[in-house]
Amino acid sequence: MKKVTMFSTRICSYCQRAKLFFDKKNIPYEEIKIDENPDQAQIMMEKSGRQSVPQIFIGPDLDYHVGGFDDLVEHDMDGKLQPLLED
Repeated sequence: MKKVTMFSTRICSYCQRAKLFFDKKNIPYEEIKIDENPDQAQIMMEKSGRQSVPQIFIGPDLDYHVGGFDDLVEHDMDGKLQPLLED
């Protein structure tokens, strides 16, 4: 399974929902809290073009930008998420 990275903050309800989604589907992920690591916020913004969280990426080098929680759910419902996760 490809690496999943989620940029988040401690007080983000959509981040919590994304974590529950990943846990329910047994999808391992790395969480980077930009409120604890401000330098990572710049990387997130450069890669995604967005300032909101969560921002979810697939791939070892943040290769594919899924988007936020709603985008994650849409990818799953459209059957696009699983193929992206496969090695």
